[in-house]
Amino acid sequence: MSVDGEAVRLRGEADEPGWEVDPDDEWGVAVIATVGRQLKLRREAVGMRVAEFGAAMGYGEDLVYKIEGGKRIPREEYLDKADEVLGAGGLISATWEDVRKVRYPKKVRDLAMLEAKAVELLSYGSHNLHGLLQTEEYARALLSTRRPTLSEDELDLALAARMARRTIFERTPVPELSFVQEEVTLRRPVGGRMVLRRQLEHLLQVAQLRHVEIQVMPTSRGDHPGTGGRIQVLKFADGTAVGRADDEFGNRPVSEPRQLRIFELRYGVIRAEALTARESLIFIEQLLGET
Repeated sequence: MSVDGEAVRLRGEADEPGWEVDPDDEWGVAVIATVGRQLKLRREAVGMRVAEFGAAMGYGEDLVYKIEGGKRIPREEYLDKADEVLGAGGLISATWEDVRKVRYPKKVRDLAMLEAKAVELLSYGSHNLHGLLQTEEYARALLSTRRPTLSEDELDLALAARMARRTIFERTPVPELSFVQEEVTLRRPVGGRMVLRRQLEHLLQVAQLRHVEIQVMPTSRGDHPGTGGRIQVLKFADGTAVGRADDEFGNRPVSEPRQLRIFELRYGVIRAEALTARESLIFIEQLLGET
């Protein structure tokens, strides 16, 4: 599980409608291989050679071979175009429902799945705003700072994956969401002044939700137990939980009660040291006025 720095490292090419398959993602590999096989069988059934099909699609033979061979994840527009070219009557377009479920890296899918099941989320962020709190333009600007630099294809996919997780705010029943953010994460002008302004406005809107609590940790409070980095705990309806911290247990997800108690203890102290939710709203409003 990752907090808000999840790595999306698919090697997509900007001029090709798809991304390479992660060989370590067994389910994803199986799904994309099946879709590729269906495309090949459909093409052969209508008597089209790869070169002819590629020309009709508007893409090169190499891409057609990669997608049919299960080496590249097709985008929705590729499947729709193939459906039209092959006269499949919507059957190829329908495979997007399966592709859509595996287009993001397994690590990101696993995180989204955990968030979708959580009844409570506790998150302390020391360097960046939590991914669930980011606006699209702020997230794009933040992801653009990655090194090695993401291609446009990779950037679009990483952004889509992050934005898709925001459905957590619309779930029924709603989960309880608690965020503590270091002051610096609200001041850093990621993307420029106007992007930051709209991000702060978004935080004020999110903070109005009854099941969301956003607190700010002032920089002046330098001796709290969050100096080691991010902390996150996700709790589930069956009483289990999973947590992660930058400086504990090798930055690995943990689920043992004894280990989780350490995270919850630290988060409790951090939460108590931070500004209250009401004070934090006033603080963010003041920052907005200064920006």
